[in-house]
Parts: sequence; C-alpha cells; structure tokens
Amino acid sequence: MMSVTIFVLAFIAFAQCTVYFKDTFDDETWEKRWIHSKSKGGDAGKFKLSSGKFYGDKARDQGIQTSQDAKFYQVSAKVPNPFSNEGKTLVLQYQVKHEQNIDCGGGYIKLFPSTITPETMNGDSPYHIMFGPDICGPGTKKVHVIFTYKGKNLLTKKDIRCKDDEMTHLYTLIVKPDNTYEVRIDGSKVESGTLEGDWDFLPPKRIKDPSLSKPADWVDEAKIDDPEDKKPEGYDKPELIPDKDATKPEDWDAEEDGEWEPPMINNPEYKGEWKPRKIDNPAYKGEWVHPEIDNPEYKSDDNLYKYDDIGYIGFEIWQVKSGTIFDNIIVTDDIAEAEKFAKETFEKTKVEEKQMKDKIEEEERKKREEEEARTKKEEEEKKKDEKEEEEEDDEDTKEDTKEEEKPAVEDSTDDTVKDEL
Repeated sequence: MMSVTIFVLAFIAFAQCTVYFKDTFDDETWEKRWIHSKSKGGDAGKFKLSSGKFYGDKARDQGIQTSQDAKFYQVSAKVPNPFSNEGKTLVLQYQVKHEQNIDCGGGYIKLFPSTITPETMNGDSPYHIMFGPDICGPGTKKVHVIFTYKGKNLLTKKDIRCKDDEMTHLYTLIVKPDNTYEVRIDGSKVESGTLEGDWDFLPPKRIKDPSLSKPADWVDEAKIDDPEDKKPEGYDKPELIPDKDATKPEDWDAEEDGEWEPPMINNPEYKGEWKPRKIDNPAYKGEWVHPEIDNPEYKSDDNLYKYDDIGYIGFEIWQVKSGTIFDNIIVTDDIAEAEKFAKETFEKTKVEEKQMKDKIEEEERKKREEEEARTKKEEEEKKKDEKEEEEEDDEDTKEDTKEEEKPAVEDSTDDTVKDEL
C-alpha cells in the first residue's frame, strides 16, 4: 500500500511540473521560432546554427552562434503559453560557450512580457529578468541577475563571478515564491539569499531619526594633544638651508639671470616636524550613533518574486568578438526537471567537448612541432649549402690566383735569360 502511495505522489508531482519553454536548436527550423529584431539596422548581427570548433556530439551540441564581430544581437522567441509564476518556483537555465575567448561582450538572456514586439525589440524594451554572464576586459567578469520591479531595473548587490574560458557552461537561476533565490554555474550553487536582502526592491526597514542630530557638546575625539608636552630645543631648525660652499658662477649675469642665490640643501640639524604626544581625552563620550526609527515608507511585499505575464524569451547583447554559442534553454517551475535536462545535455557535452578540444590541441601541437622541425632542418640545410658554396668560391679564388701568378714567373725567367745574353 505504501509503495502505491509513493507512486501516486510521484505521479502527481510529475504531473504538476510545467516546462514553459525549451529549445535545443536541433536544426534550421529554429529560425521559425526565433525572430531577429531590426532595430539596429546595419549594426545588427546574425545568429547562425553551429556546434563550434569542438563539441561532444555535433547534432546534440548545435546552438545559435554569434557570427559577426562588433555587432548587436537581438533575437526573441515566443513562450507558447504566456504564464505567471505566482505561487511557483521559476527556473531559467541555458548553456553559454564563449569559444572565441571573448574579450568584451554579453552572454545574458532575458524574460520579457508578452507585450513586446519582436521585430523592434531593443535595449529599451521592458523585461522582467536579465540573467547571465557579462565580460569586458579583466575588470568585468560577472553574472548579471537583474529584476524589474515597479518600472525599475534592479541590479544585485553581490559580485557573482562568471566563467571566462572557451568551454560550455551552464547558468541556472532559481527564484522561489518565498522570495529567495539561487544562482548555479555548471550545476553548483555560487550564490543564494533573499530578494529583499540582495536587491533594493524596497526602501530600508529602519532609517536614521531625522529629528535627532549629534549634540553640539558631544566629544568624539578619543585622543588629544598633551597640553603639558613642550617642544624640545632644536626643533625650530629649518628643513633646508643655503649651501655655504656654493659659489656664484663666473659667467653669472645679474641683469639677465637675476640676483644669484646659493642652492638649498638638506639641513643636517633638522629633526623633523614636532608633534605633541597624544593622551586619552577625559571628555571623550564615545562615537555618536545616530538613533534609528522604523521607516514609515517601508511596506513589505510578499510578491517580489512574482511576474504576471512572462511571454517571450530572448537575447539582447553586444559583442566585440563574435563566436558565442547559446544552447539548451529551459524555463520551468521544477528544479528537478531542469537538473534532469542538464544531465541529458550539459553533463554529456562538458566531458565530450573537452576530449575533442584536447585532441585538437594535441594535433595542433604536433603539427606545430613538425613545422618547427621542418623549418629548422631547412635552415640547417640552407646554412650547409651556403657554407659549401663559400668553400667552393674560396677554392676557385685560389686557383684563379695561381693562374694569374704563373705567367708572371715565366716572364721573369725570360727576362733574366735575355739579360744574360
């Protein structure tokens, strides 16, 4: 009987799970679901279907890839059935692969209301949530988690670091109806807390009492100068003095150069600036703390997490260097469902793509070493040939010299014989 009950409960739990949106970009039909915005005109970049330079399974690991440098990428897809996350957990999860070793550009995703127009969607289009990595130089490598509340976009107070390598990474945002959240990267929790604590959704609960201020006679200096401490003799010497050994140059012209003055040098008798010693201030009352009161403008809100109309999902980014691949997007109300999807996709990809990348790098290393060895051999052979040519030239030069000297000897002999006759 117990096993039947467990099965029924499990079935109910499974039946209650809702996947609002999922896209694995299996083929070219993705372009029928995703619409490029025309708001940037010629500055708009196009996504293309690609598995990248390295992957696990080519078909499984296909995603949409930014394909043009220094472009804006604005594309969105309709959620089949726009929904509200009221009373439910919201899970937004997707894969990002910066295989171009990105230097500056976004990799974040947005959830929009159903009121946007995909063809004109842009950076000013209202959205509910913006989530994902943003990289620009060594100073900016963070995960954005931005919520819209009463018309304002609220940035997290926490610094969440993103991945900046060339591999595929999984980004997961979990927002719960108890107004708590969790951020995961590659399945591991990297940040969590409360919405009210980590974003400025609401004004502070407590504020400084505006009717109070520090009393005029309040003494908050813990230390004072000792009035009985007197400056010792010798502390009135200047730091710099004229160099008594200096003499006016012979060519010094007072009319052109002005009145001559000896240069200044450090005074060996200078003892530094004198300061009286410090003693405890007998009038010290401690640091004044401004009393606080309840903020009359503060009103709690149990629905910080809630969005009534989630109708589109999309990317609205800019990249200097293109090549980022987005894949395996899921929006659901069930954490276990997102985890299951990750096991079917990301967990396989991250292992297999690394194997392929390592293989490619090993082949490139061997190719590079072979090329270097070939170049070295060619250079050695070239030097050898040049040396042999030099030696041959030397031999030829010697032979030519001998030939030139030989007639000269014969002529000398003939002249000697003639002289004797």
